[in-house]
Amino acid sequence: MVRGGVTDQFGIDLAGAGFELGILVGGIIIGGYVDKTKKYKDVTRACIVVTTFLLIPLGLTEHSLGQEPALLVLALLGLGMTAGPIQPINAELAVDITYPSDETAVESVQQIGGNLVSALLVPVAEIAARKDYQLLPNNPTLASDLRGDVILLATISIITYFFFSNFDAPLRRTMADEASEGDDNVVIDVKAKAMNSIKSITSKVDASFNNR
Repeated sequence: MVRGGVTDQFGIDLAGAGFELGILVGGIIIGGYVDKTKKYKDVTRACIVVTTFLLIPLGLTEHSLGQEPALLVLALLGLGMTAGPIQPINAELAVDITYPSDETAVESVQQIGGNLVSALLVPVAEIAARKDYQLLPNNPTLASDLRGDVILLATISIITYFFFSNFDAPLRRTMADEASEGDDNVVIDVKAKAMNSIKSITSKVDASFNNR
């Protein structure tokens, strides 16, 4: 935050609150869309792509412009909206493809695995954050530097994108729900046809008595 020009504690607190708000808003909008469409893979890949680009302003300093706190805060808000929903969306995906496994167990395994990887990456990211990589140093207009931890996170995002691109598994719970809805519709149709048949027979009987 200080590197990007947000130096006072109040500004840092507001940026953090904005990041959390972005996660909330992104979860509602993007999560709601996925609940309706079940496009787990497409939405996850789109979120990863946008997240990768939004990471860059967090560690990039363009020498001719200097610090850009507004750009940093906007990138942070966008990052919350796109990166935040990835975990809950894929927790729901894990539950869907492992159906009828226990939902709580599946989500717990994913949460523990994610927290473990994050904990292992923290010291690596701290080491990478101490390094700055110069970009176009001989060009006064475009000369800039990029922090190592941002490069690390962007690399992980790119690897994740290509790894996830090969993912292909049936949505077992969705298929089961659709089959159940189909069975319910069949039962309703049978009942409706039966009622129509009874009404038809009753009408014929009444007509017969009236003719007599």
